[in-house]
Amino acid sequence: MRQLLRERIIDAGRRIVVTEGWGAVNMSRLAKEVGVSRPVLYKEFANKHELAEVVVQQEVDTFLVGIAASLAAHPADVTAGFTEAVEYTLRTGADNTLLKAVLAGRSATDTALLPVLMTETEPVLGRAITALTAAIRAQYRLDDMSDTDLGSMTEVLVRLALSHLFQPTGPIDRAVAQIRLVIVSAFGTALKSAAPHQG
Repeated sequence: MRQLLRERIIDAGRRIVVTEGWGAVNMSRLAKEVGVSRPVLYKEFANKHELAEVVVQQEVDTFLVGIAASLAAHPADVTAGFTEAVEYTLRTGADNTLLKAVLAGRSATDTALLPVLMTETEPVLGRAITALTAAIRAQYRLDDMSDTDLGSMTEVLVRLALSHLFQPTGPIDRAVAQIRLVIVSAFGTALKSAAPHQG
């Protein structure tokens, strides 16, 4: 029951920040929305900052699971896997205030969330790029590409996708098509060495 209560609190906090921004979240409102007293709420989360850390971590984890699923959907075609991952990123982030704040890191427009992002031992975006690089290596091997080059390639693609997410200039389909051109042209040589992981 306690775990269920904790999940309800997290869900309520996430729902508020996605629709209204982190500044709209407060412990009194959360207690009312979840249907518990403030003392009960404080037993689960000592303060708003503690809740924010959990919400941010869960959002990042969920996002990375979606990215991994996009890659896995194309086990032998790295171009298609990259492309689907980009589309997932843009469509998932389009109307998600929390995800945008998390991915923006220290330049987040929701300044109320900045203290949480700035207390991370490593920037959220950096952790995401590291995780994505590992997922790409596991899925496609890319034996001819060094870890440094793969990390750089992944970061370039992530930053390109985020630029379209934060400053869209047209429909998502158009952005995906543009980024796919970059995937194919800029990384074509490396992609030719891709093969699905067998072990």
